[in-house]
Amino acid sequence: MNASYPRREALWHVAHEMADAARAAILPFFRHADLTADNKLTEGFDPVTQADRAAELAMRAMLADLRPDDAILGEEFGASPGTSGLTWVLDPIDGTRAFMSGLPTWGVLIALNDANGPMLGLIDQPYMGERFCGGLGQAVWTGPHGGAELRTRKTAQLAQATLFSTFPEIGSTAEHAAFHRVASQVRLTRYGTDCYAYALLAAGHVDLVIEAGLNAYDIAAPIAVIEAAGGIVTDWEGGKAHDGGRALAAANTGLHALALAALNP
Repeated sequence: MNASYPRREALWHVAHEMADAARAAILPFFRHADLTADNKLTEGFDPVTQADRAAELAMRAMLADLRPDDAILGEEFGASPGTSGLTWVLDPIDGTRAFMSGLPTWGVLIALNDANGPMLGLIDQPYMGERFCGGLGQAVWTGPHGGAELRTRKTAQLAQATLFSTFPEIGSTAEHAAFHRVASQVRLTRYGTDCYAYALLAAGHVDLVIEAGLNAYDIAAPIAVIEAAGGIVTDWEGGKAHDGGRALAAANTGLHALALAALNP
């Protein structure tokens, strides 16, 4: 047996324990009449709820017990140093706007990064009970209606592709124009699915996801899940995207090349 297997299993155990803890912390707040949201911005709207904070604290407590030497980067409570060379990247609720609106397209994002980027990723949708896992030998989804291997589509042309993005008014004016150069060529464009779009891409239902203005905790887990399923995620220039910014996720390298060319004519 490969000597790395026990370590892989141990790291996945930690990821699942954190996801379970986050589910337990979040679900009592979802679609609750007393849910409140604070705005993290002085201009614009970037909401945070009790559920966001409770979920990240629950995951951090799990890491303090199970992996105290690892670093942490979380959306709500920032960075905590470590000595192991590994960093857990946590977004307790990706899609807080959807969460506070009662839509089930939000999710918990958990990634484990080494010096080269994401090596493990988990996208969890607590309300629907679905979990998408990729990296360290895994590419699977599970849910109340079963589960299967994650495998991206082989769509070869933009004209046959389905494109997702969270916001129609993506990024700057120039970024908006670049996005619509791709959107004008695809078969179908849909908005508003947050991290669930990346999960659907990994599961073979979506071909492209294009985003701008991301943070590391928004994209690290989706990168690991999609790459394990056979897809590719880069920035809009074809470089690494795990630090955030602009991301282009594609089901395969050929479709990625076509979308990249449309973004950068």
